[in-house]
Amino acid sequence: MQKMILAVLLSSMVVMILGMFVIPLLKKLKLSQKERKEGPQTHLAKAGTPSMGGIIILAGVIAGTLAFSVGSMVYALPCLIVTLTCGLIGFIDDSVKIKGSGKGLRAYQKIIAQFLVAFAVGLYCKRYFGTAIELAFFDIEIDLGWAYIPVAMIVVLAAVNSVNLIDGVDGLSSSVTLIYALSMGLIFVVLSNVRSAEGQVMLAHGYDGMAVFAGAIAGGCLGFLRFNAYPAKIMMGDTGSLALGGAVAMMALSSKAILLLLIMGGCYVATSISVILQVGSYKLRHKRIFKMAPLHHHFELMGITEPKIVAGYAIVTALLCLVGLLAYV
Repeated sequence: MQKMILAVLLSSMVVMILGMFVIPLLKKLKLSQKERKEGPQTHLAKAGTPSMGGIIILAGVIAGTLAFSVGSMVYALPCLIVTLTCGLIGFIDDSVKIKGSGKGLRAYQKIIAQFLVAFAVGLYCKRYFGTAIELAFFDIEIDLGWAYIPVAMIVVLAAVNSVNLIDGVDGLSSSVTLIYALSMGLIFVVLSNVRSAEGQVMLAHGYDGMAVFAGAIAGGCLGFLRFNAYPAKIMMGDTGSLALGGAVAMMALSSKAILLLLIMGGCYVATSISVILQVGSYKLRHKRIFKMAPLHHHFELMGITEPKIVAGYAIVTALLCLVGLLAYV
């Protein structure tokens, strides 16, 4: 627990210090946000806001993870690598957006890159965590056998794209992921204690490292909120959102209780479902269910301010995470 808290503190401090220097640099280099015309009209005023802020989040995550997971990096290091790889995909996408028309990489290019990462993650998790998943509330394990790798890939692809989709309002993705990561950190602390009591020392050390990694992710989001809260001085861009999505997926898979992601990450799930329903309804019936998708844009068009939307999502996420934590107390 102590190392997790220290990781939160260090990661957030690194992000807040770097932000003071990186934001002016991004402005000078004109690496700025390009708002889509089809988005909420109020967002057009955000054009010119520095983007690619995910690079400072990643710097904080690297610092927090490496500083306090020494000796327990067996799980944390692969999770960090996946997070950085997803961030790299986002960085390339952001670069293309800024230099081009604002559309970024083609859909198939992102899908192929994410698919390769997801497949590698599936192979890694199968080897180190086995093919069983846990039903946390019922203390039951289900062996997925050959189906484990496809399921793990779905978790990665769903998490990466859901976190990307929820990043549409100032401070929203940072706030939701902060709460999720802190909650997962507490779960890893519990898992470490349980495995230690059972005499599984190596596994306990692995979960210690995951608690630190989760703390570093939470700290990165906390520090970033210093600049990303409404009105945002910087956007995380796909560099940050895809990286955080990769981290969310790895935390869920490492815990083996991947179904808890559906509960604790309920806001991510609702965001993705709103897009699926909107697109499906329009193609089948030529009618829209929401004023605009993802769901947070629907709330915006209802007249709800961005700070209130973020507060609402944060409250819901906190409540859902508390429900998830009940499985470990």
